Amino acid sequence: LIAHLRDQHKMLPLRNLARTAAPPAARAFGSEATLPTALYDMHLSLKGKMVPFAGYTLPVLYETEAGGVMNEHLHCRSEGKSSLFDVSHMGQIRWRGADRVAFLEKVLVGDIAGLGDGEGRLSLITTNEGTIIDDTVLCNAGDSVYMVVNGACKHKDMAWFEEQMADFGGDVSMEYCDDLALVALQGPGAAATVAKLVPSSVDLSKMDFMTGFDTTLAGIEGCRLTRCGYTGEDGFELSVPNDKAELLAQALLDDASVLPTGLGARDSLRLEAGLCLYGNDIDDTINPVEANLTWTIGGPKSRRRTEQGFNGADKFLTPEGKLKKTTKKRVGLTGFKAPARQGAELYLGEEQIGHVTSGTFSPCLKKPIAMGYVAKELAKEGTEIQVKIRNKMQTAVVTKMPFVETSYYKAA
Repeated sequence: LIAHLRDQHKMLPLRNLARTAAPPAARAFGSEATLPTALYDMHLSLKGKMVPFAGYTLPVLYETEAGGVMNEHLHCRSEGKSSLFDVSHMGQIRWRGADRVAFLEKVLVGDIAGLGDGEGRLSLITTNEGTIIDDTVLCNAGDSVYMVVNGACKHKDMAWFEEQMADFGGDVSMEYCDDLALVALQGPGAAATVAKLVPSSVDLSKMDFMTGFDTTLAGIEGCRLTRCGYTGEDGFELSVPNDKAELLAQALLDDASVLPTGLGARDSLRLEAGLCLYGNDIDDTINPVEANLTWTIGGPKSRRRTEQGFNGADKFLTPEGKLKKTTKKRVGLTGFKAPARQGAELYLGEEQIGHVTSGTFSPCLKKPIAMGYVAKELAKEGTEIQVKIRNKMQTAVVTKMPFVETSYYKAA
C-alpha cells in the first residue's frame, strides 16, 4: 500500500508504519482483525480502498478520477468545497450524574466547569505521572457532557475512566454510545452543505467553532452536530444512529461540492494544520509542557493552572501554576528536500537532539513538512538543525505551526 501511494501520488502523507517501539495505541494501518463501520458498503460502492485502522476497516483513499490522496487533500482546502470523512471508529461517550463535571475535572486538564451550554473544548486525559493518555473533544450538552475520544484509544480510555470512577465515589456515569456513527464534513463549503440539512430554526452563521447541540439532520432524529474538526478548516462532526448513517452520508454527498475522502488526506491535512496524532506526536511518555499543549489547561493565572486538581498536575506544574522545566519540546520542521518520516533522527552537528514524530509532503505548500521533538534550547523558531533522511543529513529549520493557516469559524 505504501509503495502504491508513493508511486501513484508522489507523496505519502501516511505515517511510517515500521516505527521502532511504537506505542501500542498508535493509530497505524495493520493486519489485525477489524470491524466494518455503518458506512462500509457505501465506501465499497464509492470505490474506497479499504485498510485496517484502529480496529475498523476504513478507506485510505477513493480510487476514482476525482479521488486519490492529493486530489482529496486539495479539495478539502478549496473555496466552496468540502470533504466527507467516516470517523465512526472514534469513541462517543455521554457523561451523566450530578458530579460529572467534578469527575471530569479530575481526569482531564482544562476548565470543564466553565463551559457554557453547548460550548466545547479540546482537552487531555492525563496519567498520575502527568503524561497523556489521550486527547479528547468534549461539549457541555446541558443534562450531560458529550465526549469524543480517539478510536485506537477508546477502550483503554474507558477502562481508565472506570478505574478512576471507582476511586471517585461520586454521582457520575459513563455511557459508551456504540449505537452511533460519526462523520466529519470539512472545508470552506461545509456550512453551506450542512445548512440544507438542519431544521429551519438553526442559523449556522451564529454557531462558533467548538460548539454543538442535539438536533435532527436530514430529518433524522437522535443526531448531534458539533462545529469542530481535524483539518484546520471550518467544518462539522455529525453524530447519527448507525442504522441511519448511510442516509445522512448520502444526503451530504448529494451536494456536488462534497467529495468522499479517506484517511490518507485526513493525515496530511491535520499535519499541515499542526495538529497532533495520538501515538505519534503525543503518548503516555509525553506531558502537556513537552507537547506544547499547555493552552488546553488555561493561561498562567487561570483557575485550572492555579487550583489544579487533575491527575499528574504536580508533575509539570509548580504549586503556583508555573510550568516546570522540561528537556524537550514539540516543534514544526521544514527546509529539507525529501520527506522526513516518523522516527527520522534530528541532529545538531554530531549530537542527536530529537526525532521526527510525523512527516509528509504538503500538497498546499508543495514541500516536505514534519513535526517532532527537539532539545528545549533548540526549539526557537528559525533554529537550524539537521535531519537524517535515508542515511544522509539534510538541513531542517524549526518552524512555527500551523504550517497552513487555519480557518476555524467565529461568529461575528
